[in-house]
Amino acid sequence: MATHPVASSSHPVQIPALESPHAEISNGKKPKDKKSKVADGTSHPLELQPRPEFFDHRIKIFQELKAEQDAFIKAQPRGEITVTLPDGSERKGTSWETSPMDIAKEVSKSLSERIVIAKVDGELWDLDRPLEKSVKLELLDFEHPEGKKVFWHSSAHVLGEASERHYGCHLCLGPPTDDGFFYEMGIEDRPVSNTDYPALEKVAESAIKEKQKFERLVVSKEKLLEMFNYNKYKQYLIESKIPDGTSTTVYRCGPMIDLCVGPHIPHTGKIKAFMITKNSASYFLGDPTKESLQRIYGISFPDKKQLAEYKLFLAEAAKRDHRKIGKEQELFFFNDLSPGSCFFLPHGTRIYNTLVELMRVRLPLLLMSATFSFHCSPNISNVDTKKVSNADIIWAHSIALSIVISPNMYNSKLWETSGHWQNYKDDMFVLDVEKEKWALKPMNCPGHCLIFDSRDRSYKELPIRMAEFGIIHRNEASGALTGLTRVRRFVQDDTHVFCMPSQLEEEIGKLFDFMQHIYGLFGFEFRLELSTRPDNYLGTIETWNEAEAQLTKALEQHHPGKWELNPGDGAFYGPKIDITIRDALKRSFQCATIQLDFQLPERFNLKYRAAEDTTDPNRAVSRPVIIHRAILGSLERFIAIITEHFAGKWQVLVIPVANPYKEYASEIANTLNDLGLYADVDNTDNTLQKKIRNGEIAQYNFILVVGQDELDAKSVNVRNRDDVGSKARAQIVPLSEVAEKLVALKKARTLENKLV
Repeated sequence: MATHPVASSSHPVQIPALESPHAEISNGKKPKDKKSKVADGTSHPLELQPRPEFFDHRIKIFQELKAEQDAFIKAQPRGEITVTLPDGSERKGTSWETSPMDIAKEVSKSLSERIVIAKVDGELWDLDRPLEKSVKLELLDFEHPEGKKVFWHSSAHVLGEASERHYGCHLCLGPPTDDGFFYEMGIEDRPVSNTDYPALEKVAESAIKEKQKFERLVVSKEKLLEMFNYNKYKQYLIESKIPDGTSTTVYRCGPMIDLCVGPHIPHTGKIKAFMITKNSASYFLGDPTKESLQRIYGISFPDKKQLAEYKLFLAEAAKRDHRKIGKEQELFFFNDLSPGSCFFLPHGTRIYNTLVELMRVRLPLLLMSATFSFHCSPNISNVDTKKVSNADIIWAHSIALSIVISPNMYNSKLWETSGHWQNYKDDMFVLDVEKEKWALKPMNCPGHCLIFDSRDRSYKELPIRMAEFGIIHRNEASGALTGLTRVRRFVQDDTHVFCMPSQLEEEIGKLFDFMQHIYGLFGFEFRLELSTRPDNYLGTIETWNEAEAQLTKALEQHHPGKWELNPGDGAFYGPKIDITIRDALKRSFQCATIQLDFQLPERFNLKYRAAEDTTDPNRAVSRPVIIHRAILGSLERFIAIITEHFAGKWQVLVIPVANPYKEYASEIANTLNDLGLYADVDNTDNTLQKKIRNGEIAQYNFILVVGQDELDAKSVNVRNRDDVGSKARAQIVPLSEVAEKLVALKKARTLENKLV
C-alpha cells in the first residue's frame, strides 16, 4: 500500500516568513500612482474598490458615540492629581486631562518616544488616555513583556485593517502570541495564499505611514450588536460574552474598528517593521464543529534592525529544526497510517531509551557523582561512585522511585470518578467496547490512584513516589500536529507522590532539587510560574486556597522573588507550578510541572492509617495529598527540544579511507561500542571527501579517519566537530588513548566537546 506523510506532523520544516514573497522595504521615496495598484504576484487589486459598506456603517456609529464620550469627559470636574513614578518621584497633573504620555514627555523626550504603553495602579492603560485620579504610574517599552504583548496586539489590528481592505473579509479574533500575532477571518470567495503577503504588507505599510491613532470607546451591548450587525462572528462573541445591560470597549485605527478590551500603542507609526510570516486554516473558537476560518500570522518591531535579526533567528531555527535533523540523521519519521504517532528509528530509540534510563535508574547515582555535567550527546554511562559519601547515598535513596505499569485503556467509570470525563472528554480517544464507553488514558494519575488503593496503606509507607513511563494518548486536532512537539501518542516521565500533608514541604523541595539537577545537565535556564484556580475547578475554594498557599510557600522558600503568578491557569483538580526552559536560541518551552492535588484523593476515597488512629478510633479518615510531577514532560517533545538545542550533535563516526581498511574501521566501532560508547562506521563506497562531508552534516562530535598508517599503529586520526584546526589530517593518536578519553568525556558529561 502506498503511503504518504502527513504534512501537519511529518513534513520537513518550512519557513514561509523567509521563503514567501514580501513587499519591498520602503526607502522613503514617493510611491507610484496608488490608484493603479495591483497586488504583486496575484491578479487581485491591492484594495477593494469600492471598499466594503460595513466600513462606513461602523465609522458612523463610532463617531456618534465618540462625540458623546468626548462630551462626558469634557464635563468632568478638574482637579490636581499626583502621579507617582516607580523611583518614588512625583509629578503633578490635572484629572481628566493629564495622560501618561504627558508625564513621559515631562521626564524626557527620548522616554516618550520609546515607550509603548502605561501601567496605572497595576492596570495597563493607553498612553493618551487621561488619568482620572492620583495614581502610581509605570511606563513600559517594547522590551518589557507586557509592552511587547501590547505592541503585537496593536500590530494585529493593523493586520486586521489590511485584511479587511484587501479581502473585504469578516474578522474574528486577533490576539498577540509569544512570537508575534495573528488574525483569523472568514473569507467567502478565495483562500489566503503566500502570494497575498506583499499586498497585505503594502496595505499595512500605508496604515503605518498614516500614523493612525488608536481610539478607545466604551459601547453598550445594544450598540455593539448594531455596529457589528454584518459580522456573525462578532455577533456571537457579543451575545455570548457580554452580559445584557453592560458595556465593553472597541478600538479604532483608520477605517478599522474592532471589539477589543485593549489597551494599545498611541498610533500605528510606532511600528517600524512589519512582516507576514505564515497562514493556516483554523476553526471558529478552536471548535472543529464550527465554521472553518483562515488565519494569518505576523511579526513586528519598533526598529527595522530587530526584523533583520529575527530573520537570522528564523534561518538558524530552520537549520536546527528537529524534523529536518530527524530525517537527515534517521532518528524518527511519521506516517499517515498513524498521524501524530512517531516511529523511532534505531538512533532515535537510543536517545529515547537514554532519557528513560536517566530518569528511572541513573539519576540517583548521577546526583552522587563528583563530576556532574552532561556531554552534548545524551548518552549515560556508569558513574564512578568511589567518592560517594553515606549522606549522598541516604539522599539518593530519599528520592527513589517506585516504578509501576498501569493499563492503557479504562472504562469510562474511572474517568467519571476522576473528573476527566466531565472536563477532558473531548481530548480523549473514546471507544465502544461491549456496549460500554472506554477510553485510552490521556494521563496516568487515575490509574496510580487505583494502585495506591489496591491495599491498606500505613503512614509508615509514605511518601510513595509512584513513577511510570507509560504510553498516553490525547486527541489533538490533526491541524495542530507538529513533529515531535505536538503528537497524539507519547510518554511522560510521570511521577505521583502520595504523601502526608506534613511531608509536602520537604517533597516539593526535593522536586525542585531534582529539576534543577536535570536541567543543569542539559545547560537549560528556566523560569517558574504558579498557575492558580481555573473556572472549571473541582472541590472547594478553601481546599484550593490551602493548596495555592502551600505552593507559594515552597516557591518563596526555594526561589524567592524568581517566580511569577499565572492566575486561572491551573489544572481543574489543583494548582500547579509550570517550569519553562530556554534553549540555545533563547526560545521558551514549558516542560516540567509540579501540581498539588487534594481532589483525586477525595474522589477516589484514598486513605492511610495514621499514627493517631491507634489512640483515637473516632478520628476522621487520613487522606494523602498527591503531587503530580513531570520533569522532562513528554519524552517526544523533550527530544525535539534537545535536538534543536544541541543542533543534533551526536557522538562518533569511523571512516576508512579505502576498501582495505573497512575491517579495521568496523573493529574500532565495535571496540568503542563495547565500552558503552555509540560509534557508527561508514563502509559505503562513497569517496573519502563525501563520507567526511556526510559525517559533518550528520553532526558527529568526532570523526575518526583510518588508513594504512593508522592500521599499522593501531591508532586513529581524530577530527573534532568544534575544532576547525582538527579538520585537516593531524598526528595519529593510539586507539587506546582515544577510547580512554572518549569514555572520560562521556563520564564527565561536560557541555564542552573536547578530548583531554
